[in-house]
Amino acid sequence: MILESTITCPHCGFQATETMPTDACQYFYECKGCSTLLRPKPGHCCVFCSFGSIPCPPIQIDGGQGGGCCPAG
Repeated sequence: MILESTITCPHCGFQATETMPTDACQYFYECKGCSTLLRPKPGHCCVFCSFGSIPCPPIQIDGGQGGGCCPAG
């Protein structure tokens, strides 16, 4: 499992490599370049699935198949 993902801001293009949480979804991320607060795209429940170079750990485990990107809880 890969735990680091590079988030690319859709507003300014700034990229930052971040460590993804393995036990929770990350719903918000503040761009370190322009301070825009990123939220997941419709159908995604975390910013890594929407803007990251690597999808979140639950998607990696599930192989991209199944219901959502994070387990119900």
